[in-house]
Amino acid sequence: MPLLISFIRGINVGGHKKIKMADLRDLVSVLGFQNPRTSLQSGNVVFKAAADEDLAEIGARIEAGISQRFGFEARALLRTPAALRAALADHPFTAEQLERGNQALVVFLSGALDADALAALRVNNPGREAIAASAEALYVFYTDGVARSKLDAKRIESSLGVVASARNWNTCQRLLKLLEEMETVEALEARED
Repeated sequence: MPLLISFIRGINVGGHKKIKMADLRDLVSVLGFQNPRTSLQSGNVVFKAAADEDLAEIGARIEAGISQRFGFEARALLRTPAALRAALADHPFTAEQLERGNQALVVFLSGALDADALAALRVNNPGREAIAASAEALYVFYTDGVARSKLDAKRIESSLGVVASARNWNTCQRLLKLLEEMETVEALEARED
């Protein structure tokens, strides 16, 4: 069974769409996925899924489960470990920017990035954020801090025409560490079999 990472968009932000991580882990288990582990309170879940399941179908199951159990809509963007690692490896951030990891955001997208939409986002951005992209993600360095910026998820989504779920660099590193721990456990279990 492969490991997957799910980024649940927009939960536990500003006191809205509250989900305790224990409840989210329970939901993921009830949906038939194995060994769910969460990181922080922002809806990051690493779990095992059947090898033949489609990422879009898994995301739809998680979204339907959230709606049914918690009574609100939330999008789930899924990544394989390889895709997460590729997104982090392709980042454009400088060493100085990474020292301010809470201002360096990796924005995971629900679909392919359109070059014209990206250019329009850059041109129409009212702030001083540095915006870059790779095949795997959008990268934004919030020069003046995230809290003061007008470049929020809604603006990114409306400009690019996709669902976006952002995680700062520090959170991405925590997720990577969690993923590596789970991969180590899996490797040890495989040797024992």
